[in-house]
Amino acid sequence: MKKLVILSGAGISAESGIRTFRDSGGLWENHRVEDVATPEAWKRNPELVLEFYNQRRKQALAAEPNEAHLLLAALETDFDVTIITQNVDDLHERAGSTDVLHLHGELFKARSTADPSLVYPVDGWSLQMGDTCEQGSQLRPHIVWFGEEVPAIYEAIPFCEEADVFVVIGTSLQVYPAAGLVNYVGRSVPVFVIDPHTPEVARSRNVTYIREKATDGMKVLQRLLSEPPFRMSSQPTL
Repeated sequence: MKKLVILSGAGISAESGIRTFRDSGGLWENHRVEDVATPEAWKRNPELVLEFYNQRRKQALAAEPNEAHLLLAALETDFDVTIITQNVDDLHERAGSTDVLHLHGELFKARSTADPSLVYPVDGWSLQMGDTCEQGSQLRPHIVWFGEEVPAIYEAIPFCEEADVFVVIGTSLQVYPAAGLVNYVGRSVPVFVIDPHTPEVARSRNVTYIREKATDGMKVLQRLLSEPPFRMSSQPTL
């Protein structure tokens, strides 16, 4: 099977009703990003940060995978698929994708403030002050906040280097280091960019732009991947 690597962003989750990034006013669900998604915010007001992410979990639990998520999962019938996502929700997994790498953390996990290697599932939506790890330290959201390193980027790079086909969906390619992953894709590898607004990647690359939202763009991609030189053995069905 050809190796198909997907880089997904907020645009695919937005069609399930999840706002995963700041809006045009610089706010995230009516909060300043600096007040809820930075290490400084955690030190200043951990109760606010915990409540903010509790509300994000409630929102994610009420959301459902959309057609784009389902079509990506269905591609596993014909390709060796790895999804590298900037999103912290679990919609890719709930749609059936089996190999998902979360660059910016996972909403339904918590980690120790004393030992970052201690990571635990969050059962339901609530994480509160007083919820501690096995060493007795407070748990925090397992999220990469602004100003923190993105350790999973080093795990993502080899997937990009090995890709036979690379797909960017629902991201503007403006947030680094995730946006830099396309630079690790071979120059001759076909790259598909699904997003109404993503600027052009380097002209020297083999890039096809699908200027559609995620759900509509995935239908176009499904058709393109069914034709030579890709020629899927069977069409994914929902």
